[in-house]
Amino acid sequence: MRKGEETRLAILDEAVTAARFNGLSGLTIGTLAERTGLSKSGLYAHFKSKESLQLATMSHHREQFIVEVIRPALEAPRGEKRLRTLVDGWMRWYEHPGGCLFLAASTEFDDLDGPLHDRMVADEHDLLDTISQVVGTLVSQGDVRPDTDTVQIAQEVFSVLLGYNWMSRILSDPTAETRAWTAVDRILDSLRP
Repeated sequence: MRKGEETRLAILDEAVTAARFNGLSGLTIGTLAERTGLSKSGLYAHFKSKESLQLATMSHHREQFIVEVIRPALEAPRGEKRLRTLVDGWMRWYEHPGGCLFLAASTEFDDLDGPLHDRMVADEHDLLDTISQVVGTLVSQGDVRPDTDTVQIAQEVFSVLLGYNWMSRILSDPTAETRAWTAVDRILDSLRP
């Protein structure tokens, strides 16, 4: 990897961390220059505008999520084990200091138009599609009934994950993870052949 690319990735790592705490709206070339010790002009060489920085930060966050959550799930055996690996990885993801940028972006940009909104919507659709595809492996492995509506189950599992995040991070409920797994178990039990 070239030095310029290494620098860009280090900048984006810091940008993701900053955005988790302050949101993407609070992420600017100036604030990132302060956090990284780089000059504004040095950052402008990598990102031509605040929006370009924000979009790159969202893309970098997405790549981190794929590496930490999606890939390990896809490496797990097809079927129920894969879904459980995905859910577990996702819960660990929510434990990052500052939380999840996907969730932060969804509240920041839900009512706005433009590239940041469009990126957020595309990312959320991809997350749901991933869950749906993983649920599809439960169908193909015979873990659940063949008539299972994978899109419906994806929404239900996603809702459990969002609820887990709320109960764990906002309410500091020590039973949040147990309750989330109970909900996932109930969903799966309702679908057994």
